[in-house]
Parts: sequence; C-alpha cells; structure tokens
Amino acid sequence: MEFIHEIDRIYANDENGRLVAEITFPATGPETVVIDHTFVDPSLRGAGVAGQLMKAACERIKRDGKRATATCSYAVSWFERNEGYRDILK
Repeated sequence: MEFIHEIDRIYANDENGRLVAEITFPATGPETVVIDHTFVDPSLRGAGVAGQLMKAACERIKRDGKRATATCSYAVSWFERNEGYRDILK
C-alpha cells in the first residue's frame, strides 16, 4: 500500500481513488501536533494498516522535531502497546 503524505495527514486511496486509510495530526502549536483521527476501511481491517499509519505519522512527527498528544482512541491504545514511540508524546 502506498501512502500519500501531506503536512498533517497520511492516507491511501484504492485503485478507484476512494479513501481506504487515513491518519490526521494537525498542529496545535509551533512544536506540537495532536493525533486525532485514524481510519481504515473495513476491507483492510486486521491487516496492520492502522499500525503502519501510526508508525509513519510518528516517524514524520519525530523527523519534524515535534511532539504529539493523542486524542484518537486507537492512537492512545497503540502508544500503550508500542513503547518505542512514546518519546514523541508530550
């Protein structure tokens, strides 16, 4: 799956251009973002796509020198299971 990266969003479309996966992390300040939304189409659930989105977002946030908070319930639980990425949490 090829992800498309924007400033505050990473997503993927299917071959018909339909959104099938997305994570958003808008800025809340000059050095902070909030991971506020993840979406994976039901046809892709269970394939690890949401985790791939989280990793891509965390790597982007870290590379940009920012910190994050998480309000999305999936993101909160993902950070609980993925200790190695907690260093970006504010």
